Amino acid sequence: MAEESPPPLSTGERLQKVLARAGVGSRRVCEELITAGRVTVNGEIPVLGRRVDPDVDLVELDGVPLPVRPGLVHYLLNKPAGVVSTAEDTHGRTTVVSLVPDEPRVHPVGRLDMDSEGLLVLTNDGELTHRLTHPSFGVPKEYLVHVEGEPTSGEVRRLREGVELDDGPTAPARVSVVAPTLLRMVIHEGRNRQIRRMCEAVGHPVVRLVRTRIGPLTDPSLGPGSYRTLTFDEVRSLATAAVPSDAVASDAVPPEAVASESDPTPE
Repeated sequence: MAEESPPPLSTGERLQKVLARAGVGSRRVCEELITAGRVTVNGEIPVLGRRVDPDVDLVELDGVPLPVRPGLVHYLLNKPAGVVSTAEDTHGRTTVVSLVPDEPRVHPVGRLDMDSEGLLVLTNDGELTHRLTHPSFGVPKEYLVHVEGEPTSGEVRRLREGVELDDGPTAPARVSVVAPTLLRMVIHEGRNRQIRRMCEAVGHPVVRLVRTRIGPLTDPSLGPGSYRTLTFDEVRSLATAAVPSDAVASDAVPPEAVASESDPTPE
């Protein structure tokens, strides 16, 4: 016999109000989601009218955490080359945090190395950061990679199948040839400078590396050095894209596939 949900708390805010404020939908839509059992609080299905503390309780919709804590911000930044992916830098170099508002304080989710460019999420949302960076999850990231020389079909095949690096072989990647010296690569792993090391291992060092997609998130209209606030739907789609890494492995792309991906550590 299933255990009953605990009675509504006498303090805190009603769950449907918290959901509506976070952007899930109208109060009525939120009530329907709760009644349908699609919302959980700390892993339990609540009764309608349940009160929650957004600062403490974990609220999920269909198993995906929702950004309900007041004051959460989520920025998408197009990092230019020469900018450091840290909150502070002892050498006085420009940091990604200096390119977004000072308050509330945010941190970069993962990193791009100083010479790399492209999309980077900055937030004060610890739960989302965990899902996007923890090794137990696999979030695909896509890059345009300009390399030295023209990779042969055999070298591209090696990238797709996995390359032997000093810390072990890489998982299969999605790789397509956009132009003779331009590759599109997508990987799920989180190794340090992985794409640069993979390309160098097959004899084609990286000249320029640009991250163009994080999970489902892309924005070709966002100029270098510019940022914007993510919508609720975008934040939820990012959290949804973070699936257990074993599920990613079971859905590995065959070597002959022609599309591509990358990780939360510096590239």
